[in-house]
Amino acid sequence: MLTRVQNLNTDSSDLAAMFSRSRAGSFSGRLLLLLVTFLLLTGAWGAPVLAEDWPQWQGPRRDSVWQETGLLTKFPASGPKVLWKAPLNVGYAGPAVSQGRVVVLDFANEEPDIVGLGFQQKKIPGQERVVCLDAKTGDKLWHHAYETTYNIQYPSGPRCTPTIHDGLVYALGAMGDLTCLRLADGQVVWSKNFVKDFGSEVPVWGYAGHPLVHGDLLIVSPGGEGNSTVAFDRKTGAVRWKALTAKDPGYSPPTVIKHNGQEQLLIWNTDGLFSLNPLTGAEYWSLPIKVDYNMPVMTPRLAGDNLFVSGVEATSAWIALGKAESGGGKSPTAEIAWRGTPKNSLATVNSAPFVQGDYVYGSHVSGPFRCVKLADGAVQWEAFEPTVGKDLGGQKSRSGTAFVVKNGERFLIFSETGDLIIAQLLPEKYTEISRAKIIEPTGTAWGRALVWSHPAFANKCVFARNDKEIVCVSLAE
Repeated sequence: MLTRVQNLNTDSSDLAAMFSRSRAGSFSGRLLLLLVTFLLLTGAWGAPVLAEDWPQWQGPRRDSVWQETGLLTKFPASGPKVLWKAPLNVGYAGPAVSQGRVVVLDFANEEPDIVGLGFQQKKIPGQERVVCLDAKTGDKLWHHAYETTYNIQYPSGPRCTPTIHDGLVYALGAMGDLTCLRLADGQVVWSKNFVKDFGSEVPVWGYAGHPLVHGDLLIVSPGGEGNSTVAFDRKTGAVRWKALTAKDPGYSPPTVIKHNGQEQLLIWNTDGLFSLNPLTGAEYWSLPIKVDYNMPVMTPRLAGDNLFVSGVEATSAWIALGKAESGGGKSPTAEIAWRGTPKNSLATVNSAPFVQGDYVYGSHVSGPFRCVKLADGAVQWEAFEPTVGKDLGGQKSRSGTAFVVKNGERFLIFSETGDLIIAQLLPEKYTEISRAKIIEPTGTAWGRALVWSHPAFANKCVFARNDKEIVCVSLAE
């Protein structure tokens, strides 16, 4: 959503004078009035400022692109200005920003060392919360809490960024609690529980597939017999269709692409990558792309007539989308052009890479940030600075994470170190322009401190959270 702030320098007497002159009957006067009316209605009078919301996972178009302008090009020596901070409980879930409100999930519990549990799995009772804050001040406007008991590895809170659409918030908790609430006051509109309502089994690392709004549908991935993907009426919660069978839904969010004039819903679960009709759930095609540890995580990336998908160890694939069979009412097709190996390509874990031109940029499972050529998977370069920092390598850098967002001709990279980086990503090299610490890394994994939560970019600000707080930092020039 675009919020327009208008600066009109014309007062009522000026407009009255213009109107009076136009009534004199001259063609030029009437033309002037029409022009002024158009400028006022469109906001083109004066110098309007466009502020883009971040209402869901990876931004308004789910493509990791932020179109905001008027941003600083380099951080000041003292760091960017912190506008506000607000307390939160533990959570991996990133915030969503819409209509002047910030919505984020957390988990309140009595476990003294929940952040340090890592791969340990135990039952932890507590409350998941959906928290709504004022985007300008950080003041809490409302919160909705419900009881739940975690029984997952890395139990430090919910995973999913809320999805905000048409005045409603869709929040998915780590144990499969799906709630639709009113953005205005937090009142529950409808709710589901994947285990109780669909007989699903909670994945070992909890539910992480960010809810997707597509038209009048809300699409999620509960898992189970015939319930790997479910589409609800987004206003009422009624089931509109169900599709696929997969005991474990994996962690990749439902994704809609448009290729050759036809929309496809991409579902990547532990059985493979599937293309469905987003309106009916009917299957178009499937490919047996399975990931080690049952960990399909990343959002599939569309690049022209191809898709790129990537997972831990050697699971990466460059997929050619069929042209001859697409469009004209015929079903889309796809085939694998090449598969990655341990020595080439990009094996992602926690964060989606960014495809630009003939290359893809992202975090590799062993820790570095890589540039890979899409034609054959050849690694062009790698650097540890965007992920775990330049002084850390080896096993301690495993699962190094950096969230990549494009802004104009440069990139904003949020490192797991809590740093925001302004960088240039080119096939030849990685160039770091500026870096600033915006939040402390309070989580732990592989013996290092980190923050694994995708920030939101909106209103010329970055909104980032850790296991203790959420901060709003100005990026305005």
